Amino acid sequence: MRYFLILFLNLNLTSSTLIFADMPSSQRLEKVINKTTPLLKKSLKAKGFRLGAPLYLRIFKEEAILEVWLKQKKQFKLFKTYPICTFSGKLGPKQKEGDYQAPEGFYFVKAQQLNPYSRFHLSFNLGYPNQYDRAHHRTGSALMVHGNCVSMGCYAMTDKKIEEIYLLAHYALQYGQSYFRVHIFPFKMTVKNLQKHKKSPWADFWFNLKTGYDWFEQHQYNPPNIEVKNQRYIFN
Repeated sequence: MRYFLILFLNLNLTSSTLIFADMPSSQRLEKVINKTTPLLKKSLKAKGFRLGAPLYLRIFKEEAILEVWLKQKKQFKLFKTYPICTFSGKLGPKQKEGDYQAPEGFYFVKAQQLNPYSRFHLSFNLGYPNQYDRAHHRTGSALMVHGNCVSMGCYAMTDKKIEEIYLLAHYALQYGQSYFRVHIFPFKMTVKNLQKHKKSPWADFWFNLKTGYDWFEQHQYNPPNIEVKNQRYIFN
């Protein structure tokens, strides 16, 4: 099933919104939509959010959590924190195909990266390698957030949790968000944590990530636009 140009009315949006969305679908996803959407709507409404609000995700390896942020008026606010069931590898970025490392860095996901046919229940591709990864000659493919609680370089959730996260992504993209950001950190980017890991070979890379982390915290909880220059992330 595919969704095309539709005028959505009375969806608790601030105004009528013209939306073009070509969304991947499957019988499995349709069942999840029918089962989970009513409960998700209640949970969102209880916290002052609407279904289809713009989405932003943060992942922290050491804490093994995935944060879901949704836009409310002019800033993103934390909706829910999900425990990550498992991920493979250790702290540090993915460098090459087959190293079983889960990536770290700044990624974004478009509608075509959603996979409702996944053998891991539901999934979305993080878009690794990104521009930064390619600048550092890193290799690998099909790095996902998915269900089924098994990992070979991905971030795996339980099936129930990926259903909620996937639907939030599905509706955000369907209702007009062109892509959503996924920012992946080795740990909460505090001075204490960076000091703890200062002898790591990845310390300089992590300081670069911290600049993006701090931007979000300092700019009224709006994630930065990210580019790559001279093999480093830059933020504006």
